[in-house]
Amino acid sequence: MRGFRMGVIVAMVGAMLVAGCKKTTDNSLNFTNAINTYYASRPACLWPDSIKFPAQVNTSDDSKTSGYDALVDQGLLTRSTAEKKVFILGSRQVTNYDLSDKGHSTWTPDAQQPGFGNFCYGVPKVTSIDSSTPTSSQPGATTTVNYHVGISGAPGWATAAETQTAFPQVAAALAPVAATATLTDTSNGWAVTQGPAGYTHSKATAADGAVVQ
Repeated sequence: MRGFRMGVIVAMVGAMLVAGCKKTTDNSLNFTNAINTYYASRPACLWPDSIKFPAQVNTSDDSKTSGYDALVDQGLLTRSTAEKKVFILGSRQVTNYDLSDKGHSTWTPDAQQPGFGNFCYGVPKVTSIDSSTPTSSQPGATTTVNYHVGISGAPGWATAAETQTAFPQVAAALAPVAATATLTDTSNGWAVTQGPAGYTHSKATAADGAVVQ
């Protein structure tokens, strides 16, 4: 009997030691998949909202012509000049912009607005999970995740100096940056419930809200 009791005690001590040494589950992969799913419906694009082509711009409006001209240089747009009659004022010089053949193949149409769309140059992806707040394994648990995100494999027109000068946000988006998001452990897996603040160079699609197991 004494031997049996000693065996039980040894087994209990061993179990306690194992429990004491058990590591907290590393959710880095799950966090990465959940955040990447969030970004998958939010591609990085030139404009925060869809725009329409063909477009006609006052030649003196540098705020628009500089960006469009940069895209002409990259072969995405065509350009022509004309005169437009203006009531009372006579006429003014305008520049017409439209999608080129290359531009059509690169253009991302807006399904909700026929004729509108955007030039998108990549999908942000997590490059590292830096830290997260403690969480439990219970459904509904939340955690704040700090990570770095960036875009790789951007097309040549997006990395061109002319484009990045006209659209400085492109250069900023391509470089890995620190970000923070809130994730919730749902019945279908971890999901982003509060995305990174200030991320504006994208537009959510119907895939928004997807979760990852």
